[in-house]
Amino acid sequence: MDAIVKNFPAQGQESSKDQARPSQAEAEEAVRVLLRWAGDDPTREGLLDTPTRVAKSYRELFAGYDQSYEEVLGRTFEEMSGFDDVVLVRDIPFFSHCEHHMLPIKGMATVAYLPNGPVLGLSKIARVIEIFGRRLQTQENMTAQIANAIQDTLKPRGVAVLIEAEHMCMEMRGVQKQGSRTLTTTFTGEFKTNATEQARFFTLARNR
Repeated sequence: MDAIVKNFPAQGQESSKDQARPSQAEAEEAVRVLLRWAGDDPTREGLLDTPTRVAKSYRELFAGYDQSYEEVLGRTFEEMSGFDDVVLVRDIPFFSHCEHHMLPIKGMATVAYLPNGPVLGLSKIARVIEIFGRRLQTQENMTAQIANAIQDTLKPRGVAVLIEAEHMCMEMRGVQKQGSRTLTTTFTGEFKTNATEQARFFTLARNR
């Protein structure tokens, strides 16, 4: 599945939205407003510290806005004795949040690439997933963002990304279909143009 990829400013490059980021106190007051809107009393004992906790948790849950995938992917290994076959990291767990309802997404990502010289440390692939996951997302965008980040930075012969995830916005509200899973893929380079490589990716990704 090909998706439109939204551009995010790299670390250190502030947009007008970044410059106008609300303060901690403003974020906490917004939580109090939501608590009152939901019908509860933010001054009762059990909720007194909730605004602070929510603002702190949002800093962690959406930390990807302050991180740069270019920095993560910038360090590679050059001396790999001519290795040029597929590198695949399977079943990387992640959490994200739906940009439409701000409810959790829980899933697994599998990423492969065909080296064209340098290779990545395996943890770097997981870190890229973490960066894009810790932003408000759609699964389609996140799948394409991961693939294009690796393709644009590493310049491999091809990248393949498979994400399978559960969306709480579909399970907790609306249609309320628990256990349903969404699968998305993005391919670049030889994984997109070579049916054999694409089939090999699916075999490796699904082989248990």
